[in-house]
Formats: sequence, structure tokens, C-alpha cells
Amino acid sequence: IAYPVELFEPGNMPQILSSIAGNIFGMKAVKNLRLEDIHFPKKLVSSFKGPRFGIKGLRKLCRVKNRPLVGTIVKPKVGLTASQHAKVAYEAWAGGLDTVKEDENLGSMKFNNFYERFIKTMKMKDKAEKETGEKKFYMPNITSETDEMIKRGEFVKKHGGNYLMVDILTTGWAGFQTVRKHEFNLPLHCHRAMHAAITKNPKHGISMLTIAKITRLIGGDTLHIGTAAIGKMIGSKQDELAIERDIENQYIYENDKLHVLGQKWYNIKPTMAVASGGLQPGMIPKLVKTMGKNVVYQFGGGVHGNKLGTMAGAMAVRQALDAALKDIPLKQYMKNHKELKQAISQWGVK
Repeated sequence: IAYPVELFEPGNMPQILSSIAGNIFGMKAVKNLRLEDIHFPKKLVSSFKGPRFGIKGLRKLCRVKNRPLVGTIVKPKVGLTASQHAKVAYEAWAGGLDTVKEDENLGSMKFNNFYERFIKTMKMKDKAEKETGEKKFYMPNITSETDEMIKRGEFVKKHGGNYLMVDILTTGWAGFQTVRKHEFNLPLHCHRAMHAAITKNPKHGISMLTIAKITRLIGGDTLHIGTAAIGKMIGSKQDELAIERDIENQYIYENDKLHVLGQKWYNIKPTMAVASGGLQPGMIPKLVKTMGKNVVYQFGGGVHGNKLGTMAGAMAVRQALDAALKDIPLKQYMKNHKELKQAISQWGVK
């Protein structure tokens, strides 16, 4: 279905989606309807900001050139105090992880205030950076009512933060656009919480491919896309690789419908994919082979569930990644790495 570009207001994603994916879904005559893909003309593409940093910019910020990034989400999702949250984050960074992300439903609770949590966790980030000599990313979840999101983002910027996280679907496209429009000068991590309510039914709804394109257009620097059917979340290997994978780390032809996070889109920088959901160290060689290096591999229970503790869990992830990049079998590499050996004994090699 093609539409003349004159029907759409440049830079207004809510208006565009109200037109192409609005009341049509509610028509009595429509039994099932699914928006599988969308292509934007240059005039509309150029009216959006896209990622501020993109893949090259993120790699420059974190000083990691030739390997995937690895990270974690602080667990449990809720229940930890601000101090407990900061301690878990420190152990993950000190163990070798590049990123620590807050969970999608972690807001500002009585027992764990956003502002207190941010300050305490930042102190632990600084401590880990000094000890490891590596740059670390901390992704605080600013998701809230729009004015409060801006307030939280300004607080993060003022106090030396280096990333922001937004639940883009529960926030809404307008809220997401507002955050991107604001001059925080920080990368935006996009969590896709609630996406399955829209994407899961293969006969009805909107595909994750479409959501990924919209997210990149608006300006997400990193985006959850799934794990190519390796982990616990829904999503086919074919669909998720179509979203993420580029060819030899280069932009591909702008009109190719595949690999949408790495296509050449005029003024729009590429978005880095995040693989997350049920991952553990024994999956890393397969992940790298399947999804490549321009990815953030993110582990929850696969780090914190290690019986030697969170720091050991983080070390096991880095050890597994080192082995995969050197093409050494994990069961051979673990012989001299007790943290990886523990992870493999718990979860095996997938």
C-alpha cells in the first residue's frame, strides 16, 4: 500500500501511525490485519533525528572497537534498596561487564528512590572504572510521565550520567520523541516492554521489524530485539536477524528490506541491537556466530544466578566471550577459569 508523502506531517510519528495503523485495525470488516513492514521516503526520513551516537559513536564512548558489548540487568527486578542496587551494579562492572541496565519496571519507589539510586550507583560505576581501567555504561530508567522524564534526564546529565533508558512503547511515541528532541547529549537505550501485546500474534498486530524501524528513525541508540530464538523470549531467528545483522559491519543498500538497524538511511545513524532474555555464558559462541559483533549481549539470571556470585557471573561472561572470539571451545577454556566452569556446570553449553 503506497501513500503520497503529502498526507503526512514531517517529524510527527503519532500522526503517521494514526494514518497507516490507526482505525483500520478496528473496522468490523477486518478479521485479521498485520503491519509487517514499512518504508519511509527520504522527505520523512530526513525529518527525524535518528540516533545521536549510533554504533560508531557508542564504541567511541566505551572504547570498545572489535568485540560485542556485554551487560546485565540488576536483579531482582524490584525489592532492592538503592544501596543494594548499587552494590549489585558494582559487582557486575568489576567482573568485566560493559553495561548495567535498570529493569523496565523500576521507577522511583519509596524503598528505592530514583534520584538516590542514581547517585549511589554512579559512585559504584566510577569505582569500577578506576579499578578495571575500562569505561562503563549505566542505563537509568527515566520512564515516567513526560515532564518527569525530562526532569530525571536533566538530573542524570547534571550528575555525570552517560546513558538514558526509556520504555518506548509504554511511554508512547510522542513521549519518546520528546526525550530524543531534548538536548541531553546522552545515548538512548530503548526497552520494548509491552511489544508482545502488539507483535506476538502472527495474524494480527504490528511486527517487531516495523517497531525497530520507527525506533531507529526517532532516535534509539540501542534497542532490544530478542536473541534469535536462543533465549526465553518470543521471536523467530529470521525476523530478529532481519532487524539486526549487517554485512561485514558495513551499511547495506538503503532499499533492502533486511537488516534495518544497519541500513544506509540518509542522515540517520545505525542503531545497535541488544540481545536479551534468558541468556547465559554457554550461549555466547552461538550468539556471536549468529548475531555478530555489533550487538550488546545482556544477561540477567545468567550473571546473578552464578553460584559463585554476581562478580563471578560477570567474569564468566567475559571469559566465554574471550573464548568465542579466539575460537576456543568453552569446555576447554573453562579448565583454567573457575567462574566459567561454574556457569557451564549450572547451565551447560547451548
